[in-house]
Amino acid sequence: MAIIVTGTPGTGKTEVAKAIAKKMKMKYVNVNDVIKKHKLIEEFDEERDTNVIDEEKLVEVLVEMIKKNDKIVIDSHMAHDVPSEYVDRCVVTKCELKELKKRLEKRGYKPEKVRENLDSEIFDICLNEAKEKGHKLMIVNTTGKNAEILVDSLLK
Repeated sequence: MAIIVTGTPGTGKTEVAKAIAKKMKMKYVNVNDVIKKHKLIEEFDEERDTNVIDEEKLVEVLVEMIKKNDKIVIDSHMAHDVPSEYVDRCVVTKCELKELKKRLEKRGYKPEKVRENLDSEIFDICLNEAKEKGHKLMIVNTTGKNAEILVDSLLK
C-alpha cells in the first residue's frame, strides 16, 4: 500500500504523514531527504527563495521506492506528481489561511514566500493537481487539530 500526503507547505503534511505511518506501521519517507540523497537539486531560485528540483527524476525515484516497499507513506507538496497507478490513497492537507500564515512566519519564511504559499492554498494548487493526476483523494483540514486524532478519524 502506498499513501502520499500532499498539500501547501505549512498545512500539516509531515505531522499527518508521520501519524499515518505510525498508526499503520508503514515506512515514512520525507521527500526532502530523498532529494538530498539522490542529489536532485538543480539550482537555487533566489527570487522565490527555494530549490529547483529535477521533478522527473524525483518521480522515478519515488516510483522505485513504492515498488520496493509494500507499505509506504510519502510526504511532500510534490508527492501528487507520482502517477496515480502507483498510489492507493492521496491525502491532501488543508489549513485555514490565518493559521497557515502564522505557521509559515514561525518557520522564518520571507513575506514573498508566505504570500506565494498562501496563494497556493487559496487556489488549491496541490488539490487540483492531485485531482488532475487521477488520485483517490482524502482531504483533511488540520487547523487546530491533533494529527493523531485526525488520522484516527481518517482511518475509520
